[in-house]
Amino acid sequence: MAANKEPSSIVPLLSRALHRIRSTPPRIIASPATQPRRAAVAIILRVSPPPTHVFPPAPQPMADGGSPANVPPPSLTEFFQLDWVNAPGARPEILFLRRERPDGQDGGRMSGSGPNSREAHVAFPGGKTEEGDEGGLYTAMRQTWEEIGLDLAESSYTPIGQLDDREITTSLGKRLLMILSPFVFLQLTPQTTAVDPSPGTTLHWVPLSVLLPRPVGDGPRWSSVSVDASSRLAPRHSTVLRLLVRLLVGSMKFPAILIPASPYPAPSLDEKAIDEKRAHVEAAGAAPGPLKREHSLQFRVRRGQDGETLKLWGLSLGMTLDLLAHMAPPEARRGTGGSTALLPPDAEAELLRVPVMAPSLASVFPRFGYPDVNFWIWVFGKRYRAVIRGWEASVRAGGTNDRRINWTGSALTTFYAAVRKALVVVIVVRAIFVLLGLLLGGWLLFLR
Repeated sequence: MAANKEPSSIVPLLSRALHRIRSTPPRIIASPATQPRRAAVAIILRVSPPPTHVFPPAPQPMADGGSPANVPPPSLTEFFQLDWVNAPGARPEILFLRRERPDGQDGGRMSGSGPNSREAHVAFPGGKTEEGDEGGLYTAMRQTWEEIGLDLAESSYTPIGQLDDREITTSLGKRLLMILSPFVFLQLTPQTTAVDPSPGTTLHWVPLSVLLPRPVGDGPRWSSVSVDASSRLAPRHSTVLRLLVRLLVGSMKFPAILIPASPYPAPSLDEKAIDEKRAHVEAAGAAPGPLKREHSLQFRVRRGQDGETLKLWGLSLGMTLDLLAHMAPPEARRGTGGSTALLPPDAEAELLRVPVMAPSLASVFPRFGYPDVNFWIWVFGKRYRAVIRGWEASVRAGGTNDRRINWTGSALTTFYAAVRKALVVVIVVRAIFVLLGLLLGGWLLFLR
């Protein structure tokens, strides 16, 4: 079972990834003068100890009644040497959020999924950078506190580093909305501190094993998210044009990974601890910026709704795959196996041919419901394929000589440039066939 493999494979993989992230400078995208908006998210990881693990007794008070000296938090290397981290059954996990709109409309529902669908999408805590924020890391910590009441400035958490910046665009990549910076954090303690999510927000600690294929993990369950193409291509208030685009272009299908809806028990609620923590943070000014949280302490971590399917897709999927990409050992990046080979460091010989995940650049772009649209995207996608080949060569070489190249942005730009050309051709061809059909129908009607 995958649970028995985790201590010997996934924990060392996670250690490799976090050490690489800490030592590797990210690709930073400067905001253009025409669009200075930025955002940041927090990717929070923890190792959940096995339920049967026995911890040593807590330090006893000193004979004079004083408290023992504060124990400094472990370094990253020391953390992965702890007994409970390497205990059989220890489970590395990543935190995802599911958000709902406060007006009762489910913001977690995926567009195009239908009114009776039980699908919902997950994301990371975070949000837009506000005036007064000292940087992206500050924004990620502030937004996490405001959204779920988790103080990443506590000694129980340590910032690992930043993943590559990502561009958020609209109108098929033509207009830049903002630059997104993902920051990685690690929980250093076996117990998660009490949290207080905002209304409509639920927390899902997901084992990394569900994102990694066999034999390392349980195997990701790939699916897709259908999005109405007219929502991306036509003006929102033009009903006729949206219907026309929907008829001519169809839908877009984005790759997605199915996520279990909180199959593991949530920690118990300690409202007094939350009260004390909130008072301490607000009084000391440790929480960045003005707090916009409600004071209701109802604990909202719950199981997913019955029959609900959670999906990881889009930007969140891309950032998750960026994180997992750091698990590849150097020999896999330089040698055989290509860009998709992420190999466990202590793998047996037969495991060396097993890919662990798909490359993030190729796993987040959509396909269209009509085959001819995909065909014309391929015809016009020569530059996009060249970017993918360049990125694969960079991965194999370790990416040490091209840190300033924005592979994600280049792939996004060239892919959607091919999409725009393909849509023009498809619409023109369809219009020609419609016109020919009308002419033929009129001719036959005239002959009669």
